[in-house]
Amino acid sequence: MPDTVLVLNSGSSSIKFGLFDISADEPVLLCKGLLDEHADKPRLVVKSPAGEDLFETRKDATDADGGHLFADVLGFIEDHFGAGSLCAVGHRVVHGGPDYSGPVTLTDDVTAKLEALTPLAPLHQPRCLAPVRTITAIRPDLTQIACFDTAFHHSITPPANRFAIPRRYQERGIRRYGFHGLSFEYVAGRLAAIAPQLVAKRTVIAHLGNGASLCALHDGRSVDTTMGLTPLDGLVMGTRCGTIDPGVLLYLQQHENMSVEDVQHLLYHESGLLGVSGISADMRTLLASREPAARNAVDLFVFRAAQQVAMMAASLEGIDCLVFTGGIGEHAKEIRSAIGERLAWLGVCIDEAANDGARERINTGDSAVDVFVIPTNEELTIARHCVAVLMN
Repeated sequence: MPDTVLVLNSGSSSIKFGLFDISADEPVLLCKGLLDEHADKPRLVVKSPAGEDLFETRKDATDADGGHLFADVLGFIEDHFGAGSLCAVGHRVVHGGPDYSGPVTLTDDVTAKLEALTPLAPLHQPRCLAPVRTITAIRPDLTQIACFDTAFHHSITPPANRFAIPRRYQERGIRRYGFHGLSFEYVAGRLAAIAPQLVAKRTVIAHLGNGASLCALHDGRSVDTTMGLTPLDGLVMGTRCGTIDPGVLLYLQQHENMSVEDVQHLLYHESGLLGVSGISADMRTLLASREPAARNAVDLFVFRAAQQVAMMAASLEGIDCLVFTGGIGEHAKEIRSAIGERLAWLGVCIDEAANDGARERINTGDSAVDVFVIPTNEELTIARHCVAVLMN
């Protein structure tokens, strides 16, 4: 009977999960799945690592708490891997605030502190913490561990982590935190394995997906990133605006008579690719569309991404390596190519044949910047952190 850890990665409408065997030196994926709570009939799907169907169940849409789907997950684990095999549940938690720079065992006190950070990530934090409460109700003695998207960026120091506002707000925790840290941590480790000579070099990782951000790495540590206090800042995203003039927000409130709640909804749910195109938040749909508004959205996404790669290069005082990851970064060759073209002045030169084939390294031989495509694996990163916590 293996010792296992269940990893939950909560998104805005579904929860991806993976079950890992932690008996060996490195966690090994045993199965993966999806809790889709927003389907007509919310469902649980479990698949093998190769994608073969292992288990599926649906619930009545009127059963809104989702509790018995988690019970079904736990029951599946016990049936297939043995009662008592599950050692812990690891959760991706978007915001850890100033206090949590690494994984932590979830207690009532810790969970309450994390809930207090909800205003800093209103779209994400409640979704991350809801499964904690559900599992506590089902299995109160089961260890649960929080792993934070902000933790990897705790190495960022002034001036990069400061806003130009009165110091008293900085002392209250109003500063730049950064996100997607679990993804950046995995990709940085994978890059070190692929090209160890680049570890000491200046690297920009582009996590491009429905949520998107960049990370500037030196010696494998985050020195700057494009997201700030919240996951709204930086790049254009699926439905989020990215960097915006604060005066726009004042104008919307003062002259368009929008409430704070209206503005929040606009920035998180109605902006980004969806807002500019008026068609979709999905890059695949926009790339396939012939509508000028779809092209406008794609062009803005590429423009901002290239612009902010250059900003990260300024923080690093140069750039030696560029890595694409995330759903768009890994799968949209057109976006990688367009960003590369805009960065030619920095020495980026993408080999189109390698890019079309989605090879791991996609730069030409004479490119001054090494360019990689590295699939991310946040779930494995969380599993590794859980092992470290359990062994302490």
